[in-house]
Amino acid sequence: MSSTLETLAAKLAEDTVNIMDETGEDRLFVEIGTVLGAASQTLEEAFLTEVRVRLAEQKARQFLNKRIVQLRAKKKAETPQAQ
Repeated sequence: MSSTLETLAAKLAEDTVNIMDETGEDRLFVEIGTVLGAASQTLEEAFLTEVRVRLAEQKARQFLNKRIVQLRAKKKAETPQAQ
């Protein structure tokens, strides 16, 4: 059952995060969690964990991408220009 639980939670989380990105409804996962909780607290918890992991990765990726741009700009500014 653990494999089924993880598979279902991961797929639902992936779909939910994609829809959240598409629509801008950043709290949709809370509503989905409420629906799940009424039927299965176990699936609700697994789903919410999967969503949190994905949202955290998105935030970290945004930070990393921004930081890379800053570091590259700094490096370019410090590099002497060939004439």
